[in-house]
Amino acid sequence: MSKPQAPAENKMGTRPVAPLLLQMALPMMFSMLAQSLYNVVDSVFVSKISENALTAVSLAFPVQNLMIAFAVGTGVGINALLSRSLGQKNQTAVNAAAAHGLLLQITTSVLFFLFGLFFAQSFMHSQTGIDEIRTHGMKYLQIVTIGCTGLFLQVTFERLLQSTGRTAYSMFMQLVGAATNVLFDWLLIFGIGPFPELGVAGAAYATILGQWLAALTGLFLNLYCNPDIRLQIRGFRLSLSTIGSIYLVGLPSILLSALTSVMTFGMNRILAHFSETAIAVFGVYFKLQSFVFMPVFGLNNAMVPILAYNYGARNPKRMTATLRWAMLCAVSMMLLGFGVFQCLPKQLLLLFEPSDAMLQIGIPALRTISVSFLVAGINIIAISSFQALGNGIISLVIAVIRQLFLLPTAFFLAEKEILSLIWWAFPIAEGVALLLSLFFLRYQHNKKIRPLQEIFQKPDSVS
Repeated sequence: MSKPQAPAENKMGTRPVAPLLLQMALPMMFSMLAQSLYNVVDSVFVSKISENALTAVSLAFPVQNLMIAFAVGTGVGINALLSRSLGQKNQTAVNAAAAHGLLLQITTSVLFFLFGLFFAQSFMHSQTGIDEIRTHGMKYLQIVTIGCTGLFLQVTFERLLQSTGRTAYSMFMQLVGAATNVLFDWLLIFGIGPFPELGVAGAAYATILGQWLAALTGLFLNLYCNPDIRLQIRGFRLSLSTIGSIYLVGLPSILLSALTSVMTFGMNRILAHFSETAIAVFGVYFKLQSFVFMPVFGLNNAMVPILAYNYGARNPKRMTATLRWAMLCAVSMMLLGFGVFQCLPKQLLLLFEPSDAMLQIGIPALRTISVSFLVAGINIIAISSFQALGNGIISLVIAVIRQLFLLPTAFFLAEKEILSLIWWAFPIAEGVALLLSLFFLRYQHNKKIRPLQEIFQKPDSVS
């Protein structure tokens, strides 16, 4: 009897690291950039109405980001459970993961629906005393929260496609949603042709239209182009263990992403003591920086499974190569972003119809904050490498410091009554996080990688 052949090793353990990382990262980069377009495009069009309208959308952003945090974090948990069930060839568990994920996402969207219905006005009143900004902000926030189920469904269907390897379909979904948002921003904000002129409310309607169309596209693609998953209500039984498995992975992602909402809300409150224009500048920065950070996050998401796989395979050579290439690519992208923010701050701000006061505040603000880009790429890769190798607490601590250490720093600098000083809170917080990242990277190398190098050497191509 012939000896059975061993199964072929996964590409994450055999393919050269650099092209493998790029191949896995590009679809994720595209998807994350497309997602960031929603808020950026809204702000660009809204700025053509007035600076107060732009400020209103900026003040609504923490709640929008919180919705995205819950949607994407839950999606991460769905993705992990579903992928594991696929690997176990357990079709029942695959279907259960998809069904429970949809239920959780819809339930969460109902909570934000209720927030928009009853608390949007209170939220806006807590941040500004200017009636025009309050009115614009309340309209925008109510619409995007009441109609947010499209966002939660879109993220879910995208993750279902990604978990089965159909990343081209997930990219198509995102493209449909982003294109719809851009088109209806133009039509509904300014009242083009037969469409009514809705102003800021038009931007909100364009956002939820894009999300719903992307969600419907994703539903179609999962029903007819994704045979690995069967979406069906018949025979569904609620399983607390399945819900627990989803949130076991998803909850840390939700918490980490939600920190951004806490930080932006806190910064808006600090900047409000100076001027509403300062809030508008911060909002513009936050939209622009997504085009620098989102590709790095896409790269980051591709690095994690490669690093984790090779840790499980006890291959320190490929682990080191993965970290090295990820760091190199992340730092390169952040340096490119730093160069753009340093050299073209005025041109970036001109996308948002700035007043002279906004340019006066914004140009030095973009240059100062972007100093943090010089080290941010290292921190982002380091944080995820800790997660991949099972050091979740370290990852959480550094992530919290990156986001929340910024607030007391900004508050302390605000006491000097000099607005330009506040922007230095970003490089300072990132610098503190860098010191911790380097310390724990060394700790991780000594505890996780070096022992493997000493007891297990496996020759492999890592170029």
